[in-house]
Amino acid sequence: MPYYDKVQAIIATEANAPTTSTTICIPEPGPHDVVVKIQACGVCHTDLAYCEGNISDNFPFLLGHEAAGVVEATGSAVEHVQEGDFVVLNWRAVCGECRACKKGEPKYCFNTHNASQPMTLEDGTELEAALGIGAFAEKTLVHEKQCTRVDASADPAAVGLLGCGIMAGLGAAVNTGEIKRGESIAVIGVGGVGMAAIAGAALAGASTIIAIDISDEKLERARKEFGATHTINSKGLSRDALVEKVQELTGGVGVDVAVDAVGRPETYEQAFYIRDLAGRVVMVGVPSPDMKLELPLLDIFGRGGALKSSWYGDCLPERDFPMYTDLFQQGRFPLDSFVDERIGLGDVDAAFDTMKQGKVLRSVVEMEQA
Repeated sequence: MPYYDKVQAIIATEANAPTTSTTICIPEPGPHDVVVKIQACGVCHTDLAYCEGNISDNFPFLLGHEAAGVVEATGSAVEHVQEGDFVVLNWRAVCGECRACKKGEPKYCFNTHNASQPMTLEDGTELEAALGIGAFAEKTLVHEKQCTRVDASADPAAVGLLGCGIMAGLGAAVNTGEIKRGESIAVIGVGGVGMAAIAGAALAGASTIIAIDISDEKLERARKEFGATHTINSKGLSRDALVEKVQELTGGVGVDVAVDAVGRPETYEQAFYIRDLAGRVVMVGVPSPDMKLELPLLDIFGRGGALKSSWYGDCLPERDFPMYTDLFQQGRFPLDSFVDERIGLGDVDAAFDTMKQGKVLRSVVEMEQA
């Protein structure tokens, strides 16, 4: 089968095994496909989930999805971007035709676009690209609407993070939680996603921003770098003790918005009870399939408000990526503060180990540019 190019990439071949650096084949782009030369790609927990077999068992996977790069080639019918454009890749390429889009809710698009054909190994084995992107590679093939143009002078390692985790946390506070100027918010779990929720709340003008975690180091970063006004180390605290501490910081009533950036039954329960009456709970942490939640139905009824989940921060890439890139360029949103280390393509497994130890918000793979 003819191909456009052969490049180096990182793939997962089986569950809980080290990744493999190998040569992959990029097909000739179909009419609406685009070849993007990757400049940087963040190492996300979702990539680790692929490696551990927690997404599906459709190995081998081409890993990587928090990416920025330059459009190198386009298919015959591409109109959305052109060669030379600097783009951030996204996994919600709104289709415009599904029932969500037709209802005016494209943030819930059920039929997002992907490349028309898979990338492969040299022997023809088809690869499943992580979140339809696959950017731990020198180049990747995506649908044109998976590309969002942003300011070409921006740091690829920073703005590429909008492609997943940072946008998820930021959007959980701003889009899903609808945090408003002067309101209060608490964020449980201040890894990359939770820290982004804190930064988003600060940008939106929240007056009380409470970071909750079991790591003093992360809590200090939340306060110094991302805008938290208060911190609580919840290690060893009962749910009721945590509720009391949050109420002490909010005039005895609880927060307007509570974000669960962990995604466990116990953290969701904490988020449910630390909010004010009619407050909003937002779940952006991703639970595992076996987790169950039990809450008194009368409490759900009696406390009112809203219980929401947040996919991709309920973002619209074409609206949000350029805006937050511009805010970053203006020094108003600290995207670069999430980049704790810059690594090479061969360092992904080491980055997964660092991630498991909770030592970084993001490791970012930077590609060698010819």
